Amino acid sequence: MLVSEIMAKALEFIQPDATIQEAATLMGELDVGALPVGAPEDLLGILTDRDILFRVVAAGGDNTRVRVRDVMSSSVFTCRDTDTLATAMDIMGAYHVRRLPVLDAADRVVGWVTLTDVSRRLLLDTGTIRTALGELSGGAQDG
Repeated sequence: MLVSEIMAKALEFIQPDATIQEAATLMGELDVGALPVGAPEDLLGILTDRDILFRVVAAGGDNTRVRVRDVMSSSVFTCRDTDTLATAMDIMGAYHVRRLPVLDAADRVVGWVTLTDVSRRLLLDTGTIRTALGELSGGAQDG
């Protein structure tokens, strides 16, 4: 299975000069734990909820003054839309990351794959969830 088959294709980018308050608001609106920083053709970093928690909140920073560029993770690991799921998992495991921006042949960000996406797909593909749900619905008796 290819990364392109399970990646999220709708991404919102945040600009590096945005405030942490603006970034946190956008994360809440989108119900996501991370945002790519920059633009599809110029990925500068990733801002995660953990970056905000540890580098701003725990440090006593002012979320209306601290900028995304000051706390984002600028070491970014990526995969390709043509990579297999196994390759993406290898990259995640090797670098201990939970999400990967997905690049196309022109090095543009075209998606985002997360550990949750990978886990969900593996569970569905192995039939574990289908079997469990079948046993629950077929084996249960009212009584």
